[in-house]
Amino acid sequence: MKALTLIFVVLIALLQYPLWLGKGSWLRVWDLSRQLTTQQEKNSALKARNYTLDAEVRDLKSGRAAIEERARSELGMIKKDEVFYQVLDINLLKPKNTAPQNPDNAAKTAEQRGE
Repeated sequence: MKALTLIFVVLIALLQYPLWLGKGSWLRVWDLSRQLTTQQEKNSALKARNYTLDAEVRDLKSGRAAIEERARSELGMIKKDEVFYQVLDINLLKPKNTAPQNPDNAAKTAEQRGE
């Protein structure tokens, strides 16, 4: 009776091995499913990018408005008899370096503060 039980245990173990660790195992199926999901996400992002690029190409081929917009924004072009105004941010014009440029002055100011 013990021998028959041992044979059945070994037989069940041999049948379970391909299910869990073989070529078409559950672990392999789970891993491939995860890879498939990741690749599908990448593909959908690339499809969206391709769609926008395709729309941009069609727009550039068909109309002058897109070409004019590109010339204005990327090349800084303006139309004839058009006035261009550039507004500068005053904060960008101020120097950001607030430290004294002369090291002797820095030492004097530190002494005056009591450092």
